[in-house]
Amino acid sequence: MLKIGLTGGIGSGKSTVAKLFQQLGIPVIDADLIAHQLVRPGQPALGALVTEFGPAILTSKGELDRSRLRELIFHDHTAKTRLEAILHPAVFAEMHRRATGLQTPYCILAIPLLIETNAQSMVDRILVIDCPERLQIERVKRRDGLDESLIKRILASQASRQERLAHAHDIIVNEGDLAMLERRVKDLHLYYLKLKPNQHGNHDP
Repeated sequence: MLKIGLTGGIGSGKSTVAKLFQQLGIPVIDADLIAHQLVRPGQPALGALVTEFGPAILTSKGELDRSRLRELIFHDHTAKTRLEAILHPAVFAEMHRRATGLQTPYCILAIPLLIETNAQSMVDRILVIDCPERLQIERVKRRDGLDESLIKRILASQASRQERLAHAHDIIVNEGDLAMLERRVKDLHLYYLKLKPNQHGNHDP
């Protein structure tokens, strides 16, 4: 089965594109969703995080305090590295397990940090959702209410637009309306249905 790696910077519109593929009947295996599931109370990954960073990363209910952890990792590069060393292998193993059980012509592996984690070998093709940085900042402000300085730190911690585009087989420029996005997704859907897994590396004609 063909595996399409869906990636892009924060606020680029990855989630919207993933939903459009789902509406076409294509399974989406989401790295962020799996990561959330793996750090629920009682899960081994949460225990490993508490061992590494201390109980201060938990809420009074014993759940992961995501805002506290986010602040920690964006102020301390070593903390970010330690977090990724715990979470990424577990997330990628679960994504591989889920993809192996599918019977569809292709599936979407939504991996925001696909380039940053050198996970290109997990997929046959890389689909990058791209847009200008000013749009990313506006969207994340509106969606998450984050301070612009924090958004810029997040952007700086991710691969640059140029790095992502250099790895892309397919690109969706998401700076128009939803109808444009839907047309582009449908075009790619028809294209992917014609491809076989051993055709990875070919570029979109």
